[in-house]
Amino acid sequence: MSVTTQESVVMGKGEYRYEITNDWAKVPKGMEWKEVGSVAVDHKDQVYVFCRGPHPMMVFDKDGNFLRSWGEGIFPRAHGAFFAPDETLWLTDDGDHTVKHCTLDGKVLMTMGIPGKPAPYMSQEPFNRCTHTAMSPEGDIYVSDGYGNARIHKYSPNGKLLFSWGEPGTEPGQFNIPHNICCDADGWVYVADRESHRVQIFNGKGKYETQWNNLHRPSGLYMPPGKCKVCYIGECGPTQSVNRKSPNLGPRVSIVDNKGNLLARIGDIKGAGAKPGQFVSPHGMAVDSRGDVYVGEVGVTGWGNLFPGEPVPQPLCTLRKMTKV
Repeated sequence: MSVTTQESVVMGKGEYRYEITNDWAKVPKGMEWKEVGSVAVDHKDQVYVFCRGPHPMMVFDKDGNFLRSWGEGIFPRAHGAFFAPDETLWLTDDGDHTVKHCTLDGKVLMTMGIPGKPAPYMSQEPFNRCTHTAMSPEGDIYVSDGYGNARIHKYSPNGKLLFSWGEPGTEPGQFNIPHNICCDADGWVYVADRESHRVQIFNGKGKYETQWNNLHRPSGLYMPPGKCKVCYIGECGPTQSVNRKSPNLGPRVSIVDNKGNLLARIGDIKGAGAKPGQFVSPHGMAVDSRGDVYVGEVGVTGWGNLFPGEPVPQPLCTLRKMTKV
């Protein structure tokens, strides 16, 4: 079901119905970003927008008012953001091949990986264009690695590599771009295996358990803290010349239960676009205490993949808010 106004659209079903707006964030003039790699929300419902632009981390309150920025000169290509229970951020930069552990005001506490120096392509060594992080109930860190690898690495809280698993392929435990990762209170690890159109699920030792299917290029993952009840999945749209205009393939946001059963699917069934209720490339997301969803999109990159040769709409929204109704 959808109800459209000029500024917003209401979509979803059951308890997962949202008013979707494109102009929530009040970005100061001259500080505009190109696109958004990921989003995180703290315990005060302040929204941390990890973006590609001169001000990599921009912070807003729940009403979209700009609060501060940081990270200038540190993050060449923002990709993944994870808000930890101790109120710190783990930020993944696939252009720098690093994961940085930061305070909420931008102090770097630890860097994993060698800045600007990737491991050899598909070497299984960390990192080559790492994508995202997650945390186990014990505080260990998982890193999905990523574009230039097909690997999951598990680290101790102090940055010691404990073990890794995965290799290129489509079999269980193999990956074709492990693009995002999250962990639940029981220690299960969920990996968005993007180009295999699935989410793979492992135990805390890297043993394959099961997978969720019926997805199209899952890119973003978000699971609220605590016992797994639902998972929010951002799915990219089709990019092949033969299926770019095919309906029902996304881009979209899907909400599933802890067994992978579909609860709601948000997005225009006709495909990508710049209007409220349409997506371009849902890349990273977070949910606040009220249940509102913030969706960051790599819109310029996504637009070029979905509509090659067509000019990018101006303005093109790359941060959408889905307000629960």
